[in-house]
Amino acid sequence: MAKTGVFESDPMVMTKATELKKELQRLVRNIVDDEDYRTETIDQARETLFALKELKMKRRSLSLKLRETVLCPEEFKCPLSKELMRDPVVLSTGQTYDRPFIQKWLKAGNRTCPLTQQVLSHTILTPNLLIREMISQWCESQGLELPDLAQHVNEEGITEADRDHFLSLLEKLSLTLPEQKDAARELRLLTKKMPSFRALFGESLEAIPQLLRPLSELKSRSSIYPDLQEDIITTLLNLSIHDSNKKLVAETPMVIPLLMEALMSGTIETRTNAAAALFTLSALDSNKTLIGKSGALKPLIDLLEEGHPLAMKDVASAIFNLCIIP
Repeated sequence: MAKTGVFESDPMVMTKATELKKELQRLVRNIVDDEDYRTETIDQARETLFALKELKMKRRSLSLKLRETVLCPEEFKCPLSKELMRDPVVLSTGQTYDRPFIQKWLKAGNRTCPLTQQVLSHTILTPNLLIREMISQWCESQGLELPDLAQHVNEEGITEADRDHFLSLLEKLSLTLPEQKDAARELRLLTKKMPSFRALFGESLEAIPQLLRPLSELKSRSSIYPDLQEDIITTLLNLSIHDSNKKLVAETPMVIPLLMEALMSGTIETRTNAAAALFTLSALDSNKTLIGKSGALKPLIDLLEEGHPLAMKDVASAIFNLCIIP
């Protein structure tokens, strides 16, 4: 017999959600298939989508309230949220937290352990598989449902498999040259196709320095490998597209100097993408000032004067953006 518990969905709510989804499908199909669709159809689709979102939020809120009625063992609660942990991870100090809450703590600029106040040696979060299994067993004994980590996806669409693969690629960037090239190429492709991989770089202050390591450790411009440089600079461009990354990318110490270096060396695609990255980052006024003070205008103007058709638009856009701030 299947167990039931506080996490079981309300049949009436599920029925309502199904009806809303069917109505949304019908409206969207009308918009896609009929070239002469009415603007009212768009409004109806928007209202249906909002109703579906509201229903989802109510279900989530109800689940949280029901969860709090269960006498959860203290060791299974996140020290920050005081709730049952869904994705327990270990901080460098050895303390365990629920991933979304410790990530929020770190993204706020904190670099200490919330419990011990120790300064963190790094901000890599390691899954606590033992606690995860103990929580899973306890939930089963209570008739509660805990999502399978392999299927669990957060708001950015990131799975645990994505995160593990991402970390393995960053590690390869500190290994041999062939491994660095393979990892850089794959990160370039993943950050182009999958917004979730752009978001992953925002989870740790070490991620971007790890990406840049193959370039930042070079002794001279003559030792740069053009294909490796192109892939890393293009990955930076892809990251800068993600709004929540713009500040983090620009304020990472090595980013702007390496973008300026790329403006003066490498393939024309590398130089163009470096200019495009500066243009994208300069969408924030604080970044405009940071980029302007770094002296980036001169290499941008030099590249503009060379007149490469591929680079002209991105370079001119970057220069224009930087000139908005006196």
